[in-house]
Amino acid sequence: MTSGGGARAKMTESPIMAPLRALFIRELKIGQRIGGGGPLGVVFFLILVTLTPIAVGPDLALLAKIAPAMLWIGALLACLLGLDRLFQADFEDGSLDLFLLSGTPLELIVLTKCLAHWALTGLPLVAAAPFFGLMLALPANELGSLTLSLLAGTPALTLIGAIGAALTVSLRRGGLLLSVLILPLCVPVLIFGTAAAGAAPGSMIPFATPFLIECALTLFALVGAPIAAAAALRQMSE
Repeated sequence: MTSGGGARAKMTESPIMAPLRALFIRELKIGQRIGGGGPLGVVFFLILVTLTPIAVGPDLALLAKIAPAMLWIGALLACLLGLDRLFQADFEDGSLDLFLLSGTPLELIVLTKCLAHWALTGLPLVAAAPFFGLMLALPANELGSLTLSLLAGTPALTLIGAIGAALTVSLRRGGLLLSVLILPLCVPVLIFGTAAAGAAPGSMIPFATPFLIECALTLFALVGAPIAAAAALRQMSE
């Protein structure tokens, strides 16, 4: 019965979803094999948190005040790690040409690769954020706001970064250019993410207002970024 049910599930699986699922698993395996993505981002996050008290001093009140901004800046920079290789490896080994010629929409392929990148890079940062917030003397009642803001905003950083990765895919060392291209686009996410992370009960700025705007930015990036990145990849191939 079990094998029959599995066979029927495979037979009824969408012809579009099957290759996307395989691509997602492939990206996860490649990212885990290469390493660096999630662990390197968390280590980078830890270094930033460790250096911040050295730079600004041991004043706990000051550290708690700047903690949301510092953690969000760290998340932004950590999400940039590996983004320059999002499409470049596929460009170098010819996989990108197969993506362009396949019957699967390129926009969905881009979205799947972004989801895998966020699962390997952004999700570990979200999980580690409460511990790093405590290291920066962030009040316990603000840790939930910080975690939710990162959970809602880091996907937008990856999606926006995919546009820059697509524009610089043919450049061997496009990492610096990638940062220059996408950092201005990430400013709105950074502003509202920091505002949501720093919102505490009883504060002048309620948590819901910047958080909902941040969610709206992520949804906008979810729709627009794959289209823009796919257009850039098609233009590059011509």
